[in-house]
Amino acid sequence: MHVGVMKIYLRLEDNQSLKGKRRLIRPVLNQIQNRFNVSVAEIEEQNIWDSAVIGVSMVSSDVRLVHEIISHITDFVNSGRFSVEVTETQIEVIPV
Repeated sequence: MHVGVMKIYLRLEDNQSLKGKRRLIRPVLNQIQNRFNVSVAEIEEQNIWDSAVIGVSMVSSDVRLVHEIISHITDFVNSGRFSVEVTETQIEVIPV
């Protein structure tokens, strides 16, 4: 079994409030969860309105599948369909 964990650091341009941040982040979280069937949440910087950190995790018996899905998630968030800029990603795959 392999656990894939990813942190995605986001910059939220032209955002002026925490309410606006929720409006920008919620679609990202929902679409990642629905499209890739992974666990996803905002995990850090909840009170900072111009940045966010999203955590993604998944479990699979196939390590190649974990790497493939994480790669697809990175491409999906970077695709330009959201009003966010990815500033950094951290990926770890843990064999259990």
